Amino acid sequence: MTENTRTPIRSRLLRVAAVLAAGALAVPALAAPATAAVQPHPEKPDGPLTAVYVEVNGFDLANVADYTLEGTNAPVFDLAYIFAANINYNAEEDRAYLHLNERVTETLEDAENQIRPVQAKGTKVLLSILGNHQGVGFANFQDAESADAFAQELADVVEEYDLDGIDFDDEWSRYDLGAPINDFSFVYLVTSLREKLGEDKLITLYDIGPTSEHTVYDGVQAGDYLDYAWQPYYSAYSIPDVPGMDRSQYAAAAVDLTQTPVEMAADFAHPHAGRRGGRLPDLQPHRRGPLRLPLADHRGAVRAPDRVPG
Repeated sequence: MTENTRTPIRSRLLRVAAVLAAGALAVPALAAPATAAVQPHPEKPDGPLTAVYVEVNGFDLANVADYTLEGTNAPVFDLAYIFAANINYNAEEDRAYLHLNERVTETLEDAENQIRPVQAKGTKVLLSILGNHQGVGFANFQDAESADAFAQELADVVEEYDLDGIDFDDEWSRYDLGAPINDFSFVYLVTSLREKLGEDKLITLYDIGPTSEHTVYDGVQAGDYLDYAWQPYYSAYSIPDVPGMDRSQYAAAAVDLTQTPVEMAADFAHPHAGRRGGRLPDLQPHRRGPLRLPLADHRGAVRAPDRVPG
């Protein structure tokens, strides 16, 4: 956790989150090789892309495919995140490793039913990586070799399950129990992962924790290798600032869909919402929050249709 006393926007108990992630998707050329850009569904009207974080401990990822824009076959969500795998510590080998809990593993292994229907709708599916109360995180790899080894594990899972990318969420790592935080760790990790994934996969950053404060080392900017960065607090408007990233890659407004007033959510998403933080027209709005199934007594809440077994 960070020293910021505000509450991170996602509940530890339940996560199905919605994100307004990107407006015009003409991402300018970066210093590094060009990264992936999400192309909206051809039936989707102009406007922000959307993303949903699904806490698979409680919900099927496949529910994402049940949401379409009224009057079209276009998916509501352009990106869907499997939440979450973990960065864990192997004490015997003194190294970080990728941990997939039972439900994440089930989701990946059942890709035919959980992932492919979502991708078939035109939605990108990414795996989100989260800290796990251990002394390792994205900000304290002690050399390029250890960062590269973890990046290889991430690349392997993307390839094995035909995913569309990786998301970094630096919450819940116990850095006080591990090696010192440093400036090069995340830079090494992201540059290595980008090399392994290539340009057609997505790498995103949940802009929180020590990782968000250590993105530049020896003239190399992790932002040059990232696609999007999300602002992480409910009912708040704050423009991320990741060196190397363009404003069109930022998501500044976060909304809890079950609690934030509909009027505020609409205002955050408006292209001229400058009074809530000076957002420029090319800055990308971001909406994120738990979506309870079923969603009762919440204004503006929607519920995916019940899935029929078999």
